[in-house]
Amino acid sequence: QLQLVESGGGLVEPGGSLRLSCAASGFRLDYYCVVWFRQAPGKEREGISCLSSTGDSTHYGDSAKGRFAISRDNAKNTVYLQMNSLKPEDTAVYYCAADMDYYCSDDVSPDAADFGTWGQGTQVTVSS
Repeated sequence: QLQLVESGGGLVEPGGSLRLSCAASGFRLDYYCVVWFRQAPGKEREGISCLSSTGDSTHYGDSAKGRFAISRDNAKNTVYLQMNSLKPEDTAVYYCAADMDYYCSDDVSPDAADFGTWGQGTQVTVSS
């Protein structure tokens, strides 16, 4: 059974940092493109960062550029999202998703409809 589990969310003050983890079980995550999405109340799910299976291609949404960094540790079968300089508008549930055929492109925002394997999400709240 393919499973993704997110962790690392929580409450952080504006300007703080968090590192989210997306751990896979039942399959090798390094064969898959992985995307971090987020969804705030009343808003559509937004693709914020993408990492290709080979690690040679990434995408960052405008809200993530310069503040977030996606990486993978193949030995741990895990993808990370390092989030720095967090703002209240970053508050959302963050999901990771994986797809074997998707390819990250710098100028194309990931579409949630292209991904069939999802985690349950982790809440990130940025507030003082």
